[in-house]
Amino acid sequence: MELPCGRRFSFDALICLHHVIDENSSQPFNKSQILSDVNKKPYGLNGLGSGDSLGSGNYIVTVGLGTPKKDLSLIFDTGSPLTWTQCLPCSSSCYYQKDPMFDPSKSSTYINVSCKSTVCSLLASSTGYTPECASETSTCIYGIQYGDRSYSVGYFGKETITLSKYDVFDGFLFGCGHKNRGLFGRTAGLLGLGRDTFSIVQQTSNIYKRIFSYCLPTHFGGSTGHLTFGRTPVSYKDIKYTPLSTSTDIKDSFYALDLEGITVAGTKLYIPSSIFSSPGTIIDSGTVITRLPATAYKALKSAFRQFMSSYPRAPALSILDTCYDFSSYSSFKIPKISFLFGGGVVVELKPQGILYVGSVTQICLAFAGYSDDDEVTIFGNAQQQTLEVVYDAGEGRIGFGPVVCH
Repeated sequence: MELPCGRRFSFDALICLHHVIDENSSQPFNKSQILSDVNKKPYGLNGLGSGDSLGSGNYIVTVGLGTPKKDLSLIFDTGSPLTWTQCLPCSSSCYYQKDPMFDPSKSSTYINVSCKSTVCSLLASSTGYTPECASETSTCIYGIQYGDRSYSVGYFGKETITLSKYDVFDGFLFGCGHKNRGLFGRTAGLLGLGRDTFSIVQQTSNIYKRIFSYCLPTHFGGSTGHLTFGRTPVSYKDIKYTPLSTSTDIKDSFYALDLEGITVAGTKLYIPSSIFSSPGTIIDSGTVITRLPATAYKALKSAFRQFMSSYPRAPALSILDTCYDFSSYSSFKIPKISFLFGGGVVVELKPQGILYVGSVTQICLAFAGYSDDDEVTIFGNAQQQTLEVVYDAGEGRIGFGPVVCH
């Protein structure tokens, strides 16, 4: 079934090049492709859409919660183990959201989870925080915090969740957040698509077999994407699968991959294999810009700057330090960039996954580097745009397919 950025990573931290510039290693780029609507920004898409209209750099879907059903706009997040939404009453700190806040007292199907239950005790392994107990109601209290110190705390409950007219699940376990703060924009919360017990992927596994896929539209394409459970709209023969990594210490709730290299303009960068293998790589829909270890980013930046040396530079934009002023150009060339994953899977990035537009005079390489090589590489949602990405947790693999949205 189908459902209508840079925040976090939940760990404690958040060359010599030679290449020939030809049509196989570079791509001509018409400035209007990425700048035509830079001020217009047609966000607020139907189906899966950008969260910019709600003040979030991530992507959102609409799900129904409760009886009667209340529609909520949630960030969908493959790096989150838990689904949660803001709930009334707000105990001390809740942020402003566009949708009316969910009121469990108005739903005939809401049930609090007892703090004495086995389900409550399992929360610690998913969220990393030991649940507490509300003395007056004996209700299980969850807490979850992300790498940027955003957090949600509240009652752990059961409720009916509606994904479509025909896909309704009773007794869905979720967080009813009464104290929430962080970089969630004006969304109502998060739809957790991680690999943990309480993610929607695991809770619906008897129906969808732990399979889901999505396509993230570009911010300027004017189209919608999709989040689909149980299947993919793309023919399976067109999907190239890379196995989930089992060689790192990354927590099992994340989708870890074996990243084996990066190519720029057809040439593989010299990056020691240990840079990616330890501490590892994850793919994450809830992180906007791909983050690379210092050594890997230095190599990528150097190769990109060498290719773009004929264009005027522009000041850095926040964490993006390789920017250009293309205001005097009607078109320009950028190098093709590909990520090489295990199993021989090559993911060629689209132009919108290579460049980030700050303004007409400030267009930047859409990657950021850590200060050292000890952090986990994150393949973020900006680099996944327009690709069909298939998560087959049951078979332990991630697939990449051709463009299905723009």
